[in-house]
Amino acid sequence: MRRGDGSIDVSQIVERINELFNVTNKEIYASESGVTYHADKEVKKIGYCVNLTLETIEEARIHGVDMMITHHDAWDEIYGLKEACTEKLAAYGISHYYNHLPLDDCNFGTNDSLLKKLNLEIIKRTHEWEGLFFGRIAQYEKEIEFKDFVTKLEFLLEEPVRFWQFNDKMVNRVGLVCGNGGTTTCLKEAVENKCDVYITGEYNLYTIQYAQFKGINLIIGSHTFTEFFGIQSLALKLNDNKKELEVVRLNEEHYEANIRIKLKETSI
Repeated sequence: MRRGDGSIDVSQIVERINELFNVTNKEIYASESGVTYHADKEVKKIGYCVNLTLETIEEARIHGVDMMITHHDAWDEIYGLKEACTEKLAAYGISHYYNHLPLDDCNFGTNDSLLKKLNLEIIKRTHEWEGLFFGRIAQYEKEIEFKDFVTKLEFLLEEPVRFWQFNDKMVNRVGLVCGNGGTTTCLKEAVENKCDVYITGEYNLYTIQYAQFKGINLIIGSHTFTEFFGIQSLALKLNDNKKELEVVRLNEEHYEANIRIKLKETSI
């Protein structure tokens, strides 16, 4: 229902979001997206960010948001967080919707949005799961120096990245999995597609050693900010044709990057 003051029902917003996606598997789509809390009030103002946390809900309250749109639901791995978030959303009267894997897969989502910001041409969808693709291979028309590529990525993410240079090639072909693509299985697809560099937001010892073994350069941003441009793109699309909604960014701390900076400072 749309009221005379321009506000919109949550169900209408979700319907508008669903129309943006080419849903090939309704079961997976339903399990990877949806409303986690409905405040049962009309929406005038939407706030977007990557993660649902107590801190981002507080940001939503400060900005007078009626509905939050995030990439991640509250993490199950953070025990008790989902219940705490639901309580806080209810207390503030804020609805919440998230969209995870479908946003990684789509042509305006996490991977595509970051690659477009880097002026890379997407040549292949990779890392398939249940018919959805959460990775990409892309390339430059004109190759650039690795250090210049790192600088460009840091400027976009507004945070330092960790990087390992295991070859001396110019950067032409890039493999990307936004967020959690730190397994050697994910890196293997970039290797098999003859990428000069692989970018993701998580890593472990095996990731580094496998990159070194295969001679592929490795860049690790943060899980959160490698995925930011995708959720921004989704939120802004809600006002592409109809401008009745106000859409605002909800700030998130660069916790992952800050930890790296502090560790480096401690070791000096």
